[in-house]
Amino acid sequence: MIKSVILNILGITYNESGIKIANFTISKESIYNTFEKFLKVIIILILMYASIKIGNGIINRFISKQKKLKFSLDDRKAKTVGAVLKSVLKYSVYFFGIFAIIEIVFGKIGSIFAGLGGVAIGLGGQNLIKDIINGFFILFEDQFSVGDYVSIEGKDGIVEGIELRVTKIRDFNGDLHIIPNGIIKMVTNHSRGNMRVLLDINISYDENIDKAIEVITDECEKFKNKNNNVVEGPRVLGISEISEDGISVKVFAKVKPMMQWDIEMKLRRDIKNRLDESKIKMAYKRVEVINTQI
Repeated sequence: MIKSVILNILGITYNESGIKIANFTISKESIYNTFEKFLKVIIILILMYASIKIGNGIINRFISKQKKLKFSLDDRKAKTVGAVLKSVLKYSVYFFGIFAIIEIVFGKIGSIFAGLGGVAIGLGGQNLIKDIINGFFILFEDQFSVGDYVSIEGKDGIVEGIELRVTKIRDFNGDLHIIPNGIIKMVTNHSRGNMRVLLDINISYDENIDKAIEVITDECEKFKNKNNNVVEGPRVLGISEISEDGISVKVFAKVKPMMQWDIEMKLRRDIKNRLDESKIKMAYKRVEVINTQI
């Protein structure tokens, strides 16, 4: 009873031809066609989602098992290949899924619209094409891989993903930078080859500098024996500076990529502790007091 009253107030009535709302009549055939289109669109969206999920799972499984192959890739290149394959899968599914939805909703006219849209994309998508081509050359030339520490267009960080159109790097503040591949003109890759570590140890003028160098050299030898990430050194190069505050002793080492910061902090700590044990003072700021009283 209440339902009928509400429908009458809204001006909605049912009859054999369909639903009448005020002066407009919606036929049953139109309702069925609309519902069928809606159902097809939902099915396509579900298939798109499932295709991407299943495809990503297959790619992840392939990347994890490729190490067992005779010509396997290293971890970074494998992650890069995986990221690119996922990107290709995502864009392909989106492309075919969206055009299928357009054709379902608009029918043959939708196909014409889709064709016109393709022409528009072709005319206005020069930057997109440039991004894809440049992304291909980045991968082909192996300029950088996922996990590398790079500098690109003034941004420094770790490469998190390489796609057909963009490269994603995350800096040490946690910010994610998304850079179109088409604008990448110069790349500095900090992860290829061994990295250099240079320390300046400032010794007080009150200490015997030869003894200080001997202690630092001995500690460098111990440090090398207990750290597998050191490739060369560490060793004392000699006195690098004589300033008003003290004498600087330079220590040099080469370490594996991405380990330079960790090695530098640990080596600096160990040398400081060893100098303290040997009663050798570090340099300190000297203050001269002049008595101006007569």
